Amino acid sequence: MKISHTEKKSRWRPNPPQVLAFGFIAIIMIGAVLLSMPFSSASGKSQPFLDALFMSTSATCVTGLSLVTVAHHYTAFGEVVLLLLVQIGGLGFMTMASLISIVFGRKISFRERMILQEAMNQGSLDGIVRLIRKVLVYALTIELAGAILLTVRLLFEMPIGTALYFGVYHSISIFNNAGFDLFTGLPGRLGSLQHYVNDPFVNLVSVLLIILGGIGFIVIADLLAFPRTRKLSLHSMVVLSMTGLLIVVGTIVIFIFEYTNPATMQPLSHGGKLLASMFQSVSARSAGLATVDTASLRQATQFFIVILMFIGAAPGSSGGGIKVTTFAILVGVILAMLRGKEDVVMFHRRLPKERIYKAITFTMFSFIAVILSAMVLSTTENFSFLGILFETVSAYGTCGMSMGLTPSLSSFGKGFLSVIMFIGRLGPITLAFALTPKPEKELFRYPEGNIRIG
Repeated sequence: MKISHTEKKSRWRPNPPQVLAFGFIAIIMIGAVLLSMPFSSASGKSQPFLDALFMSTSATCVTGLSLVTVAHHYTAFGEVVLLLLVQIGGLGFMTMASLISIVFGRKISFRERMILQEAMNQGSLDGIVRLIRKVLVYALTIELAGAILLTVRLLFEMPIGTALYFGVYHSISIFNNAGFDLFTGLPGRLGSLQHYVNDPFVNLVSVLLIILGGIGFIVIADLLAFPRTRKLSLHSMVVLSMTGLLIVVGTIVIFIFEYTNPATMQPLSHGGKLLASMFQSVSARSAGLATVDTASLRQATQFFIVILMFIGAAPGSSGGGIKVTTFAILVGVILAMLRGKEDVVMFHRRLPKERIYKAITFTMFSFIAVILSAMVLSTTENFSFLGILFETVSAYGTCGMSMGLTPSLSSFGKGFLSVIMFIGRLGPITLAFALTPKPEKELFRYPEGNIRIG
């Protein structure tokens, strides 16, 4: 039987996760080409393509790991390329494509709506285009507000043009949880935001941007509608409660571990110690910025940060990790088992078994990916295993915090860590689609069996 051209074409049509993966790959490759050009480098020489590919991947996957000092290595053009990759990667390329379609009055097709649904981690197509419009408005409004606040603060130490450029750049980078900064390498400045460790204004503005970028646009929409609806969805309540709990617990643990560390928080006042502890707690789950030297933290603190990076931010945000909702479900399962309950209940709502199975699967998938990756890198990189594990989880969780391993990676390590960042950004989305098969009625069930536990 002869197959028509139309039928052949339909057979090879990529599904939504494949479109997302190919789209991100295309953006990464375009970014790598631009960053490798001589006019992107301050020295006027081409950056090695593998290094440019790593930086493009880190920016598009909103990770923030860097092989070079951005302010020293790149020209203004190279810095803007990185920033555009961060913006596209943070909002999602399909969201940006939808923005162009909306601006030019082009109708968004059903297939494009399905891809948007996958990208935004939504359960249905209802209101997906309306949600995209809200996402764009929220993102641009928050970034603009952050840029104004940071610019006003930086005017006290920089010319107005430089302050405006730095304000816009860091607002976008921080809100999208990317972690790239232009302060590192400036005369008299330490890495990241260490210069502002005692500055409450910069700390609080940055923390607010990180949190808003990390809780996801669905939660932001819920919060804005709360005065009118007087209710929050279960998703929003879980995200907000777990985010708050992790910030508080993280602040307390880091404060205790680093209180007497002369290389980090001992020289600070009590208020400074608390501010620094809170900033590291918030930033560790996705942002990648730091107000103290990460490499000088005690090993207990570094390992605790590994746990925070592994948990990550909320679904539908620019953050990575297994997500706070997944972690909340795992905690709920443990509590239900300890109480002898059959159901996992949150805020008087019973969770379906399907969600519990997915949460466990996501966690095991991520855990195995991280451990295997760390084992591979430990054979190729000359660094402590904790340092390798730290960098690996930072890449997979798209966090960007570093103990200093990234700039000294081998060629294999650069390529391998780039793949880890890509998997960390898209893996859970693709896996979620794979774990949602078409419902089929079971014709029979196997007899129940028991396996001893413990």
